[in-house]
Order: sequence, then C-alpha cells, then structure tokens
Amino acid sequence: MSDHRKLGRELGLFDTDPLIGAGLPYWLPDGATVRHTLEEYIRAAERRAGYRHVYSPVLGKRELYELSGHWQHYSDDMFPPMDLGAEQVVLRPSLCPHHAVIYRSRGHSYRELPLRMAELGGMYRSELSGVLGGLTRVRAIQLNDAHIFCTLDQVADEAGAALEMIRRAYEALGITPARYRLSLPGPGPGGKYVAAPELWRRSTALLTDVLDRSGLPYEAVEGEAAFYGPKIDVQVADGAGRESTLSTVQVDFHQPERFDLHYIGPDGARHRPVMVHRSIIGSVERAVAHLVEHHGGAFPAWLAPTQLVVLPISETELARAGELVRRCDELGLRAELAGPDHGSLGARIREARRVPYQAVVGAREAADDRVALRLRDGRRLPPLPVGEVLPRIEALVRSYSPDLWDAA
Repeated sequence: MSDHRKLGRELGLFDTDPLIGAGLPYWLPDGATVRHTLEEYIRAAERRAGYRHVYSPVLGKRELYELSGHWQHYSDDMFPPMDLGAEQVVLRPSLCPHHAVIYRSRGHSYRELPLRMAELGGMYRSELSGVLGGLTRVRAIQLNDAHIFCTLDQVADEAGAALEMIRRAYEALGITPARYRLSLPGPGPGGKYVAAPELWRRSTALLTDVLDRSGLPYEAVEGEAAFYGPKIDVQVADGAGRESTLSTVQVDFHQPERFDLHYIGPDGARHRPVMVHRSIIGSVERAVAHLVEHHGGAFPAWLAPTQLVVLPISETELARAGELVRRCDELGLRAELAGPDHGSLGARIREARRVPYQAVVGAREAADDRVALRLRDGRRLPPLPVGEVLPRIEALVRSYSPDLWDAA
C-alpha cells in the first residue's frame, strides 16, 4: 500500500517543517503543479456548469459565525478569536457564511435562480495534533466549495447535477467511490445540531429523493450530518480500507433563515431561497493525498507534474531533444529533458517510470523528425512523426482523458 506521506516526499510534492507547524504542509514545485492543475480542472468544470466564481476573506468577525450558528455548534473546531481593538475576528472554519453575505448584498429575482456561487478558498480547522497526518488532516485547508441559491422546486435538479459533476470528476481522476452515504443527525440531546425538526425532515426527504432518483446505492448513517442539515457524502477508501469523505452535497434551510436571505418571486413578494452546499473534490489536500495513494504517484496524464520526458540516446541528439521540449511547451505540455548526463538510457527510463510518456530520440528519429514513444503502461509505439505524436497527446490531456493513447 502506498502511503501518501512517504511517497509525497519521495516525489517532491510536499513536505512539512516544525518551524511552520504541525498540520501546515507546504507544496514543492511538482506538488504545486498538481494542485494548480486540479484547481483549474474544477474551475473549468464549474464555469461550464454555470457557476460564477467569487473570492472572500479567510477572516470574519465573531458575530458572523454567531449568526451562522458555527460559533454555537462548531466552536471546538475553530481557532480562538483574535482581538482587533473593540472587535474580535476569527479564521473561518467554513466558506458558507461569507457566501450567504455575498448573496444578500444584492437584490435577487426568481429569474436569476438558481444562482450558483463557487470559490476555491482557504479555511482553517483547529485540529488536535494527534489526528494530523500528511495532507489528509491539516489545519489550513483549500476547499473546493460552492453554494447554490435556488427555489424549493429546483433543489432536486441542482443536487442531481452536482452528483453528476462528481461522477465526471472521479472518471477523469481515475478514482472510484467506496460508497455513497446519506449523513443524518445523531439521536439524543446536545448542542451539535440545530434544533429545527421540520427543517431536518424537509432536507432529509429532498436528499433521499435525489439519491433514489439517481439510482445510486447508499447507506443512511446517523451522527455524520453537518450541524445545520443532512448531506450526501461520497466516501473513498485507501489501500487499508479506511474511509474518508471526499465530496459532499448538502441541503440547507437553516442559514437562509439566519441571514434573512430572500428573492422576489413572480408574485412580487419576498421568498426564502434554499441553499445547496456542494463540493466536487472537497479539500484539495485530501484529494491529492487520495490520488497519490490510489495511483502510487503515477497520476493521469493531464494531472502529472511531468507529462513527457524526452530521452536522447546520446549527446548527438541533444539539440533535437531540446527542440522537442520547446514544441511541447508551445502546446502547453509539461515536458522535461533527461540527457545522457543523467545516466544510461535504461536508468533514465526507470527513473521516469511514473511519467506518462517517454520520448526516445535516437539518430534515426532525429534525422526524420520522429520519436519512439514509450507509454507508462509498458506499450511501445513505432517511431512516429513528432507532428502527429504531440497533437494526439495534447488532445488527450486537454480532454482530461484517463487514456494514455487513442485508437486513431
């Protein structure tokens, strides 16, 4: 089984330092490339689905979280407030209060709904040091978050569309859900959940209907809901069978009431929207941790930090190999040159075993502007024109295909 902490350091993706602090990893260049590429995939998918992106600050006044309910129900997981004169500000544990404030900053008509608001934003959780580990449990989180403000009649379609976005993302990432979970509140008294039985009933009924209509198998589990409402959790498992939540879809009647959100309906009256919380890959940190372990560091071609390594057989082919790297750069492909100074050809091939494409350039290939391509899965292609090979790779990468080569 691959441990993302060990493998991530070996591959130069991320690391930690006690001077920065526990649960606060930093990203090295190759890890930053993976993270940036994953974030851009999500932003592009959201734009195609009609989401509008925003930025909001990672700090908020304590009153913001008192209004949202986080301070009452979630303060154990929040960092202590910081005094700024007569005010107290808090590192946010969630993006949804900020998005609620952004929504209410403008008037809205029913014609604008559903209004889909997305952000890849930072948030902070005061995790105990004993549960921190690599990228799976951290204190500074980059969250792929979105909130859909819609009418009650639109909730089922929006939640269903979010599940379909999750399915497509998992296909591109080459991962499979372990199970779908309908996360419900736990029994008994306590301050963990908002006391609003009718809102819980309506939210649970909506999500149950969405899951039933999707045809996805799921399990209902008590004690796993958010404090303000039930949610659909998409669970993934590591090599040891340990589960974690990667993606979520939630229905929230609570915060629209707390923030007095409204829209003007066709009757000219004020109506309360429903807030659908949705995250396609959850936290970038946890997503990358799962991908590292699942793929053993051999990422899908579109996500790999180095997509193609150029291997000239001898010093004579170095100039042609350098030109091939430049042509890759022009197409937006991430290519590197590994010349004879890096060792024998066999050693260089072994060193690049996780790179999706290895382009071997010998004397004949250099003379004919061809390349002998080796695929990561062991396939070897006959020498092909560079003008054919690179566009085919670029097309597969651009389409987020999990395949290394097409049948054309």
